[in-house]
Amino acid sequence: MRVFFWSLTAALAGFLFGFDTVVISGAEQTIQRLWGLSAGLHGLAMGSALYGTVLGALIGGWPADRLGRRPTLFAVGILYFVSAVWSALATGVYSFSLARFIGGLGVGIATVAAPMYIAEISPPARRGRLAGMFQFNIVFGILAAFLSNALIGWWGGESAWRWMLGVEAVPALLYTMLCLGIPESPRWLLVRRGDRQRALAVLRWVEPEGGAEQWKARVEEILAASVAPGQKERFWSRRLARPILLAFLIAMFNQLSGINAVLYFAPRIFEWTGLARQAALLQSVGIGLTNLIFTLVGLWLIDRAGRRTLLYLGSVGYILSLGMVALGFLTGRYEWVPPFIFLFIAAHAVGQGAVIWVFIAEIFPNRQRAEGQALGSFTHWFFAALLTSVFPRMAESLPPAGIFGFFCLMMILQLLWVKWMVPETKGVPLEEIQKRLGMVQETPSPGGLGDA
Repeated sequence: MRVFFWSLTAALAGFLFGFDTVVISGAEQTIQRLWGLSAGLHGLAMGSALYGTVLGALIGGWPADRLGRRPTLFAVGILYFVSAVWSALATGVYSFSLARFIGGLGVGIATVAAPMYIAEISPPARRGRLAGMFQFNIVFGILAAFLSNALIGWWGGESAWRWMLGVEAVPALLYTMLCLGIPESPRWLLVRRGDRQRALAVLRWVEPEGGAEQWKARVEEILAASVAPGQKERFWSRRLARPILLAFLIAMFNQLSGINAVLYFAPRIFEWTGLARQAALLQSVGIGLTNLIFTLVGLWLIDRAGRRTLLYLGSVGYILSLGMVALGFLTGRYEWVPPFIFLFIAAHAVGQGAVIWVFIAEIFPNRQRAEGQALGSFTHWFFAALLTSVFPRMAESLPPAGIFGFFCLMMILQLLWVKWMVPETKGVPLEEIQKRLGMVQETPSPGGLGDA
């Protein structure tokens, strides 16, 4: 129960991530009108959080390694809180943009620290479900932001947009206080601080059914899979080539599926089929609900069917749904588009959506896990920003069938990648995953430390 609470607390960073990302949608038109913003300044204000996210993902591994997972998660809550309050009180576009940038930093750092922390404190048999709560909370936060915006907007008034943005301060403060009640990662305590006593105490909570010998054996296993004191650590090395490539490709394929294009531009896509604006917006709400429901399905399956199996299912679902959407636009069978868009969302939620943050957190050694998580998160956000920026131009220069055909082709490549390269990590201790990926010697060297 303790591990579930700690994991849920860290996963709430995902709720704030989803809420912060989407809440701006209810305020952006009012802000543009109120401050008389040009298209360029309006784009700067709306994109400032995304720029912060890319930077946060790039640097998030540094505090997670130097300060610890727990202080980093606490700092994320502070960033969210400051951003919410500052955004609500902003009096100009530049002040507002800086406030949103700070929130974006929180989002980027959260995608590094939260999944990694959960993976490091979770028993192997439950690691997928516990780490997957981060993704579930992202989706739940998105729905909560839409609902919050609708309720506050219903009251009306020119100041409604300030309340829309400021209300995030409440869950941000709650999350920050909850972070005071979680322990530090036992793997960080051992590998970065050499604090065996505190690490043993946390492991007793994580695996209460074990005994003193089992806990000590786990400590030795963690140390044996880590770099010896004084030994040079290099992230960009041949030893880590396989996990680096896996993290990069899963994050790249996640975005080349077109998921952000569909989520961000759903009303426009539905309008291409001839639906009226209101009907298109209603279909967009259905996308949010479908995402939530099938994310729950993915969490139920991830420790039963395994990560690789879910990526297979998701890839096949992607190819079928994107191919049929492209065919529907190509042949003028527009009635095919909405149901296959919903199938696309379901395939993403069960496959890539459920797996990505869990998988990246599992495949790197203890000492390089923060850097590896940062690489995966940065890649994810870089391609998210790229796709979001390019999609409007794609919509102008390419027919819809060509756009979705391109996404379908990328998912065929993903299916081949899953078949040839992706290992199964279900139920495998983190240190054993290192061995299977060839990152540590099977037998520890003298002194109890492996050649990592």
